[in-house]
Amino acid sequence: MPLKEGQVGMYVCGPTVYDEPHIGHVRSAYVFDVIRRYLIYRGYKVTFVRNVTDVDDKIINKAREEYPSEDINEAVKKVSLKYLESYHKALDEFGLMQPDKEPKATEHIKKMVVFIKSLIDKGAAYQSGGDVYFDIKKASDYGKLSNQSLEMMETGARVSPGENKKDPLDFALWKAAKEGEPSWDSPWGKGRPGWHIECSVMSSDTLGDEFDIHGGGLDLIFPHHENEIAQSEAAGNKFARCWIHHGLLTINNQKMAKSLGNFITVKNFISKHKNVDLLKLFFLSAHYSHPVDYTEEKISEAKEALESIMILIDKIDKKVRLMKHIHKKIEAIENIKHQFEEALDDDFNTPRALASIFELKTLTNKNIENAGFICVARVAMKDLLLLLGISPEAKTEINALSDVEIKAKILERDQARQNKDYFLADKIRKELEEKGIILEDTKDGTTWRRKI
Repeated sequence: MPLKEGQVGMYVCGPTVYDEPHIGHVRSAYVFDVIRRYLIYRGYKVTFVRNVTDVDDKIINKAREEYPSEDINEAVKKVSLKYLESYHKALDEFGLMQPDKEPKATEHIKKMVVFIKSLIDKGAAYQSGGDVYFDIKKASDYGKLSNQSLEMMETGARVSPGENKKDPLDFALWKAAKEGEPSWDSPWGKGRPGWHIECSVMSSDTLGDEFDIHGGGLDLIFPHHENEIAQSEAAGNKFARCWIHHGLLTINNQKMAKSLGNFITVKNFISKHKNVDLLKLFFLSAHYSHPVDYTEEKISEAKEALESIMILIDKIDKKVRLMKHIHKKIEAIENIKHQFEEALDDDFNTPRALASIFELKTLTNKNIENAGFICVARVAMKDLLLLLGISPEAKTEINALSDVEIKAKILERDQARQNKDYFLADKIRKELEEKGIILEDTKDGTTWRRKI
């Protein structure tokens, strides 16, 4: 049960904005978008929070690289704003819902300082020079999220040069300022917060000291989320009641990395494949908690699957144009809708949910001559797909042929065929195909659809 009846507070670790968003970022955002959509569908009022890390070593390095002659503070602001806008644009292109709240790390520095001071006052943190560290020995059940013992973690822990910790596992809450880096005032001198403290402060500030769901990638379980729990509970907060972690994305069974040449940005994907729903279908084919390996073959499979649905819906539309708004319940369709809901009720099992949609597609093809059935099935199919953020409509590109232009070309082709000018008829078909228009000759005349 949620903390408040009928309401769900959901906090998701968002981007560190220092580069163009890639398809791994999209998987993370899309996983939680589907979960959010389904919770809303089930009648919950969802408050969705996704944070932004807008000061960080990577951002600082990028600022020096892109704006070498500017003040570092201004350069960092420019870099973080530039890539946050790129991130927003990417998610907009994928049709993902915007967060209800999007707190930024730099907007919460003062509250982080207050939080850190409270941990020192409680004896859970200590100052070392200009740094402040969390005392891991004060977290009695440290490791409960990642299922690791303190002894096991300490065996592999290391202390980096310049760190003055009591224990190798102690982590920085506040880092003393370095020359040429952004910094803020604090009781321990100028500096900036550690990464882990950000989410503890921003989640409690936006959702309260206890909330329903905390999400992020599997790679964040340890140490990031483990540290969030330790410092939040040490401050007296109950923190997150449920954790959801998604699997990571690989490319042809390799970790995605620029150095390997397999780094796929959102821009790259859209430029090549045009339709963002192909990537969504690919992601849905695996449970959110599992790793998923990207290959072009799998995207081709997703394209065939989506196209089969679009062809069916187009066929229905052409058969029963005057019956699109039939509203009645058909038991076989209701059963499939129930299967879909059962799948998502079971830890958001999207592969099973997707399978139920394709079961509906198969059933609809078998009943293609039953006008009432296919009208109701069409509505159900679209509703279930839209719940997953997928629109089974062909996307019309800028400068694409209009419907009127397409019909004019078809009339021209029909005339050429009547005149037995098959060369011209074939040429018109190929010209239309090059522009993404597929023709199909039937006993009732020529029909057309747009390629995905």
